[in-house]
Amino acid sequence: MSVEDTILGMWKALSGRDWDLLKTYLAEDCIYLDMPVGPAAAAKGPEDIVKRLKIGLEPLASYENFDGLLIAAGQDAMYEHHEEWHWQTGESAVLKFVSVHRVEDGKITLWKDYWDMGALANHAPPTWMADFANADMSWVYDATGQV
Repeated sequence: MSVEDTILGMWKALSGRDWDLLKTYLAEDCIYLDMPVGPAAAAKGPEDIVKRLKIGLEPLASYENFDGLLIAAGQDAMYEHHEEWHWQTGESAVLKFVSVHRVEDGKITLWKDYWDMGALANHAPPTWMADFANADMSWVYDATGQV
């Protein structure tokens, strides 16, 4: 599978919130992090990455990723895309992303998301930050110096 096919397949699985399929695209030692938060709050490995993703995405009424520009150079790729989040309480947000991925042997080994956290915080329900703060944080992995 090409680097492009691996990345687009993973994002399609995430857009469908197909957690089991998503895990198949991630290497056992894959590191995932939201760059606005930084490497001290990364997640490592398919199980913990899915735990991390579920905190934000699982409670949503709907979630969808929209494809954009994907540029690959060897095993590294940059993917410009956007997501639409809709909460049960009626709020919604459009989040623009650039994701950086490294793919080795058909699996994603590094996933860094660059996005504007304020765009989410300004449109999320008032309880969003409190809900996140009270979530299971067993997934936290300090990737400082590794990414």
